[in-house]
Amino acid sequence: MLAGAVAIIVQAPRCKDIPAMNWWNYGPLYQIGNVQAFSESQNLKGVEDKIDRLSQLKVKGLVIGPIHVAPLDNLVSLNFEEISSDVGNLEQFKGLITAANKKSINVILDLTPYYLGSGPWFTNVSVTNVAERLKSALVFWLNQGVDGIQLSGVERVSSVVPSLWADIRAIVQNGTEGKKRILIGVTEKTSAVGVSELLNSTGVDLLLSGALRSKSMTAMDRAQTVQQLLSSHNQTRLAWNIGDRTEGHLATLVGPDMVNFNQMLLLTLPGTPVFNYGDEIALADADTKSPKMLWDPLEDETNGTAKEEKEQRLSCRSFFKTLSELRGKERSLQHGDYIPLFNSTSVLAYLRQWDQSGRYVAAFNWGSDAVTLQLSHPDLPAQAVVQVSTDQVNLAPDSTVALSALELGPGQAVLLQFPYIA
Repeated sequence: MLAGAVAIIVQAPRCKDIPAMNWWNYGPLYQIGNVQAFSESQNLKGVEDKIDRLSQLKVKGLVIGPIHVAPLDNLVSLNFEEISSDVGNLEQFKGLITAANKKSINVILDLTPYYLGSGPWFTNVSVTNVAERLKSALVFWLNQGVDGIQLSGVERVSSVVPSLWADIRAIVQNGTEGKKRILIGVTEKTSAVGVSELLNSTGVDLLLSGALRSKSMTAMDRAQTVQQLLSSHNQTRLAWNIGDRTEGHLATLVGPDMVNFNQMLLLTLPGTPVFNYGDEIALADADTKSPKMLWDPLEDETNGTAKEEKEQRLSCRSFFKTLSELRGKERSLQHGDYIPLFNSTSVLAYLRQWDQSGRYVAAFNWGSDAVTLQLSHPDLPAQAVVQVSTDQVNLAPDSTVALSALELGPGQAVLLQFPYIA
């Protein structure tokens, strides 16, 4: 019997080695650009008080700020190392870092110099001065325990003062022994070519862009963008976002009915998904890109319209949480291969698979008409099980569907799962 057991072990297929990944590759990053809008306390202590809520969403990184003192394009008064009194103080910030780290959430500080002014980084004459002052500020904040830095305007700074940009990169990325620190760049570029070139020229770990933001993009445009970037970069360097501090929230950019749809897209693409605060509940912009975050205590008793709105927020959050949990534990979604299955002007479908782990098929219909997809690939079985769906009636969770006749309604998306078969 022992010999037979040995034979079985020897004949079993060898598992592939897990690719080298960083902590930010294992789940979503969550941006809080306006600390005052995020909590009832309107300060950094208020953010700390909500860490449990963010932990429930399986957030891996929290991007805070900018929060430093930066009057409108005023070089004299710019102070990277002082927290604006409007949002709190250093003690509160350090308390936030401690609380976040206890929940395995890393804290990234946005140190964009010009966030209240025009920029980027003022004029050609002053950019050198600003970059020099930024270097010492980086050392200060990294010593306070931040796990990374985010900067907007990286394309201009890296080209105007390349030697100073190399210093900035080295300070953040080289760090000390242990956990790696992240440098995130933010750009207004929207083309895959532009984003790819900037990733190469700046050397940032992740680059937030408008690559998936345009409302005029077709499903085929999105598919081409993803494939172009994957052909030039390892997925551990790719970030996917739609909203941000300056552009606004997901619900405003794609429409409230398409929030879950786009949550699924960002959380199943190969790379790091990045969300704006409130995107998990379909928070929308009104008169400002920094609307007040809405918190719904479970014990609240409401009725009528207020009750319905609360239920919608909680449902949206539950949808996000389910997807985020899958993204954080399933290897096929974390770092698996990306295999296109179908794309047209309105429909996109792809397979995510890794070694002997469970496989996932994600399918999206941006169109106004229902479609029937005849998905085929050597690695696909005849059927798969619905894991998450925006159509709870026709594609209910745990139901089985035929991949040769997958029906998707207008504006609907589904995530299917099937096991590895040797």
